[in-house]
Amino acid sequence: MDKASAASTIAELRAEIATLKTLENIANEIRMSGEDRKWEELSSLLQDNSSMFGTDGLREKLIIFTEHRDTLRYLTDKIRSLLGADEAVVNIHGGMLRDERRKVEELFKQDKGVRILIATDAAGEGINLQRAHLMVNYDLPWNPNRLEQRFGRIHRIGQTEVCHLWNLVSRETREGMVFQRLFEKLEQERESLGGKVFDILGKVSFNNRSLRELLIEAIRYGNDPEVRDRLNQIVDNSMNRAELETLLQEHALTDDIMDVHKVTAIREDMERMEAHKLQPHFIEAFFLEAFGSLGGKIKPREKGRYEITHVPFAVRNRDMQIGFGEPVLSRYERVCFDKVYSAVPGLTLATIICPGHPLLEATIDLVRERHVDVLKRGSVFVDENDDSLEPRLLFYIEDAIQDGTKRVISKNVHFVEIKEHGSASGAGYAPYLDYSAPKEEELAAVRSFLADQDWLKKDVEDIARSYAIANIIPAHFSEVRSRKERMAEKTAKAVKERLTAEIRYWDYRAADLKQKEAAGKVNARLNSQRAQQRAEELEGRLHKRMAELELEKRISAMPPVIVGGALVIPRGLLLTLMPDAMPDTMKGAKGAAPSIFTLGDKKAVELVAMQAVMDVESALGFTPKDVSAAKCGYDVESHIPVALRTESTASLRFIEVKGRAKGATTVIVTKNEILTALNKPEEFILALVEVDGSNTKTTYLKKPFTNAPDFSSRYVVHDIADLLETAEVVLTRGEI
Repeated sequence: MDKASAASTIAELRAEIATLKTLENIANEIRMSGEDRKWEELSSLLQDNSSMFGTDGLREKLIIFTEHRDTLRYLTDKIRSLLGADEAVVNIHGGMLRDERRKVEELFKQDKGVRILIATDAAGEGINLQRAHLMVNYDLPWNPNRLEQRFGRIHRIGQTEVCHLWNLVSRETREGMVFQRLFEKLEQERESLGGKVFDILGKVSFNNRSLRELLIEAIRYGNDPEVRDRLNQIVDNSMNRAELETLLQEHALTDDIMDVHKVTAIREDMERMEAHKLQPHFIEAFFLEAFGSLGGKIKPREKGRYEITHVPFAVRNRDMQIGFGEPVLSRYERVCFDKVYSAVPGLTLATIICPGHPLLEATIDLVRERHVDVLKRGSVFVDENDDSLEPRLLFYIEDAIQDGTKRVISKNVHFVEIKEHGSASGAGYAPYLDYSAPKEEELAAVRSFLADQDWLKKDVEDIARSYAIANIIPAHFSEVRSRKERMAEKTAKAVKERLTAEIRYWDYRAADLKQKEAAGKVNARLNSQRAQQRAEELEGRLHKRMAELELEKRISAMPPVIVGGALVIPRGLLLTLMPDAMPDTMKGAKGAAPSIFTLGDKKAVELVAMQAVMDVESALGFTPKDVSAAKCGYDVESHIPVALRTESTASLRFIEVKGRAKGATTVIVTKNEILTALNKPEEFILALVEVDGSNTKTTYLKKPFTNAPDFSSRYVVHDIADLLETAEVVLTRGEI
């Protein structure tokens, strides 16, 4: 009762009750009159404000936050009636299950017919609603944290539109007086701090008091000019620039400082990963083929963007079995595979289909289930770029790292190749992209060859596992352990600080309540025993969480698992198995291997071409490195010294070397090389080296390819003259 009433005597309490009854009667008269000033303001905003409509005349997506579920239902009925479409308005409130909320969130983001989301603060946490950039606070919470959380649903990384927020509050009320002053100061400091004020709004205190306490004081004593001036002064002092800048520094994500060498190393690793990334081209090619094979319907729309008009039941049902988080919908207004096409100004926000998205995960799971026998059975590939005579086995190996709770925290995929004499080596990050499937007549010749290959029947899988244990897993384990320990220690520190502060608070509350109870002041909602129980529960949570974090730091490597394998047949060996298919220029004596001169000559041309490129890079002041053995989509990785870079220049450039004898008119480029070029268009260089004995002519081409090859293609034959005409020639060295 202490907080519910300002009365100190029975007579004052009776007077308060009489006043409340009068106010209740006045409120009921207003309700029965049908007049609602706040609704009229919202209705006018929805109908007359130009920000509510896009350039195409369609209504923009809008989020309306309210405090109470009764108000939510009231607004839902009103707005549906105003718009004339029930399906245009959806709700999120605390009475809904988590999956139901996720479904509504996805409908709001993806369904063209859904334009307005009305929500309580159940939508203020853990939900990404940046599909919209307009928000209305129909009711204002008395906690700045919740104001920050609400606006954070739309004002976040990836938002391309200017976010607009309307707060509906009556200026003439005592509550409105405080809010008005607060919003005026917020607007002033927002401009000076570049919009960052909302990042720490929830951390602001008002002379060591909460906003709620400030509002209660305004309601009780707001008519007193001295109280009003003092409250305004408290708001002004709490929202000054120096205080806000201090809060921003205190709550910065990190204060770590890295030296230039560490930053450079991280930058180079990021550039390599960018060149090797699956997104967007690999994922796009796979998804379009796989989704169509499962019965899905996807149509191209704007550049790089698609509309999914039908998701098969099998895919949606699989998501129900394996999925978590957001559900798979029956249709998607817009999807894309490259983040640059997701948030395009003036266009509908497109969902990025990437690893982890439930639609892609369900599609992958179904495809793997239907074709799992292929992985176990193995396959045969032909390496068109290898003119040697030695076959090799390619194994697909998974290694995983688990923590002390037996939860897998990291999983990597590796490829290992084994040759006939038992040597094993890493095969690069995706060697199969450079291989092609054999034709029927080639496969028949390979089967005959395999009858005499006894080494394939030995413990080849054990050799592959041993190689992974000795050469692959240790580096993975070391990297994960270092990262996990740092993360666990940082988390433990944050958890300890937060829970210790709460424990101290409830210990203090328990002692304070105990003193009041001894003096005869009993709190009906909270007593000292419940406060002490709360403190003890928090202490138990602290010990439990710290023990969990200790377990998470105890990581161990799991045994490597061989998921699949394939036999790789070099082109040179295949030609010896099929002499009738061998070009006349390569034939030796009847039944003999291909001409050593021909194979050696090709290898010599490649070596001369590589050396020519290495010499050019060194002459330019760069540091070239031969990475051709790694089969990573390029042959040379060239490091650019800091002194030779500009602000827009990367640390590395990736060069694919194509050596050709004088007079050659075509060049073969693998799918892996083309997709790497598309991943890094500014840093990838196709080096065409024409070789005539010891003389060379080197030409560097930038952006040689514009489109990804078909899903089934493994390589593309390009006319050299066409490449020289369409690509950007950035360097020419030497003459023949």
